[in-house]
Amino acid sequence: MGDSTLRAMTWNIWWRFGPDWKARQPGIRATLERQRPDVLALQEVWGEDGSTQADELAEALGMHAVFASPSFPPPGPEGGELGIAVLSRWPVLGWEAPVMPARHRAWDPVALTVRVDHPVGPLPIVAACLDHGVPYTDDRIAQAAFIAGLATDPRFDGPCPVLLMGDLNAAVDSPVLRPVRDVLIDAWSAGGGAADAVTLPSTHPQAPLSAGPQLIDQRIDHIFFRAGREDQDIGIDRVRLAGDPIDGLHPSDHRAVVADFRWRG
Repeated sequence: MGDSTLRAMTWNIWWRFGPDWKARQPGIRATLERQRPDVLALQEVWGEDGSTQADELAEALGMHAVFASPSFPPPGPEGGELGIAVLSRWPVLGWEAPVMPARHRAWDPVALTVRVDHPVGPLPIVAACLDHGVPYTDDRIAQAAFIAGLATDPRFDGPCPVLLMGDLNAAVDSPVLRPVRDVLIDAWSAGGGAADAVTLPSTHPQAPLSAGPQLIDQRIDHIFFRAGREDQDIGIDRVRLAGDPIDGLHPSDHRAVVADFRWRG
């Protein structure tokens, strides 16, 4: 039996923030067309009047989409929904939007659990955007433990790895992510990615510098994984960042993370 493969990508696409969000949309689509992920987790996704950015991208890319809200941060004064999404080149078998712990917030932020129909069997994906508020680190740690619990749920055991992807608003070595690190593997490190990689750079023209050194100039967007079976041998062929400016315009204030998986067993 040959190896099974998968290209996974996660990206915070900056909702409708920034000086001209409409002008950024072609760059988002062009970046996704260039990377061609099999599965994609998106954060800061807009929804309005029965349509969502995830649905529009899925239609343009020939993919399937699931969208859920609310998520972090709260949307701007323009209104509309702000959520998270998973896109897949394969059909979606089922999904849930469990509410994450958030004692300090007036709304109930959700994560996403999605099962997609990978050729070798159901592929489980947990997608999330964790709280960015450093003063609310108790919530951030609780949310990290919550999504780690989702990713290790035995009902997701099976022929494919279990993926956890998203803007987790913490560096990989942060105490916030210890619950995740304890049970899952960081695909970036496993794939030999640079230790000093950054996904929220201070060099962006609209970088949220007030977020502080825990977030700025750190790799806060992640792909984690675990084996779906005890005998599964999982390798990461390649990791990389994406989201360079297109025609002089940054598609997002975040960089995307892409990882190519290969496994057998």
